[in-house]
This record gives sequence, structure tokens and C-alpha cells, in this order.
Amino acid sequence: MRAIGVITGSGTYALPGFDGEPREVATRFGAVRVTAGTFAGADVVHVSRHEEGHQRLSNHVRHQANVSALRELDVGAVLGVTVCGAVDPAVALGSLVVFDDLHFLANRLADGGLCTLHDTPGAPGRGHWIFEGPFSAAGREALLAGARAAGHPVRDGGCYGHVDGPRFNTRAEIRTLAAAGVTAVSQTAGPETVLLGEAEIPYALVGYATDYANGVQEEATPVEELVRLIGASAATFATTLEAAVPALAAAEPAPVGTFFRFD
Repeated sequence: MRAIGVITGSGTYALPGFDGEPREVATRFGAVRVTAGTFAGADVVHVSRHEEGHQRLSNHVRHQANVSALRELDVGAVLGVTVCGAVDPAVALGSLVVFDDLHFLANRLADGGLCTLHDTPGAPGRGHWIFEGPFSAAGREALLAGARAAGHPVRDGGCYGHVDGPRFNTRAEIRTLAAAGVTAVSQTAGPETVLLGEAEIPYALVGYATDYANGVQEEATPVEELVRLIGASAATFATTLEAAVPALAAAEPAPVGTFFRFD
């Protein structure tokens, strides 16, 4: 049974009760600090997107390096968590969304470069990732079951909207995303989804709503409430993952979609 990768974001810089050892993994995109060990009885490799103390803002996260490190360590699947702003007013603050679609039209990294692992002409494995849905069905089922087992309100399905940070979005920008069917937004999981897809690593994403995006409600979510909910998200994610990780480890999920390659 291969290890499960877990990628955490704002508010969750470590996994409670995780018996793991930190190490650095060298990749061609730079070295990545990971923690490998046992969580909820399963082998886990944990990556903190922002690192302890939130060293990296969303525009500093090294997605290509993170994904390359997880592939180097041969994880069998990855679960990602993200705090997010609700675009759909039906999403209750403090609730979870297990996403089944992605809005990431720019397909670019924070530095403006294209979001891909295929950055070298003629390199082996280059090609197109072709899919109907970008997220792993087995990963989604594990997250849904984990949330329900922990007693957390969770929505089955929704469109994750990737937005560029570190600033938040204007009312006009959120109206555009709402018109496209986006359920909730955050600033990191778009590149993660694409790169893990290219790496042929099954990936599923769960979001925790910490605020309503600009213009969704008549009155903006107070910043104090946003900060409180970011803090509360860590326990919700931890208890969800405690059930989801071993379930996914036992499922042996397949990569999402197919690959049209040229070698």
C-alpha cells in the first residue's frame, strides 16, 4: 500500500497526532520540505503549502516543486485542503465542500509561467492530460465519508475557482466567477490540481468556507470572523482526514483521465 500525500494550507501547518520525520526532497524545481510518517494508521507524506509561520504567501508557493517531491516519493494519491471564500450564497460558513470541477482559465503559476510539468521540448512523457473531471472519484468519496464520519456539514460537489493572490477579489471579479458557476475560491489549488493530474497522481480537494466573497452578501464577512474560522478549520480538516486517509489508502485509486503522449 503506497503512502498518501496530504497538502495543507492556511491555518493548518502540521497534522495533529502525526508521527513523522521532516526531510528535504530535491527536485529540479528546488528542494521541498516534507514530513513522512504515520497518520491515522496509514503512511502519509505531508506538505505544508505555506510552511510553518506562513512563510510563503500564495504567490510564493512552489507548486511544481511540491508535486515533483510527491511524485519522487511515489505517493499513491493526494488529498488537499483549503480554506476558501464562498461564491455560492447557499454555502454556509464553517461548512465543507468536496469539489468536483475546476475553474482555472489562466492555467498559469504565480510568476506568470504556464502551469505544467512539461516545460522542456522533447522530454519523455510530454503530452496532454485529457479528462472529464479533474478530481479523483475515490479521493472525493474518501473525503465525503471522512467529513460525514466526523459529523461535519459537507457539500458533495462544487466548482473550485482559482484566483491569483495575495489580494482578495473585487465584486466585479466575483460576479464573473459566479456567472461561470464557481462555488468557492482560494489562491492555491488550481496549479496543484493541474500538476498532480499531469503527474498521474489521483487528487481530491476539500474546502472550508471562512467568508463570503466580495458582493455575495449585502454586508462583508468581518475580518475577525474570517480569522476565527481559519483557526477553526484546522480541527475540522484534521478529523476529516483521520477517516479519509486510511479509506483512500485502502482504495488504490487510479489516475484521473488519460494521457495523449508523443513518445
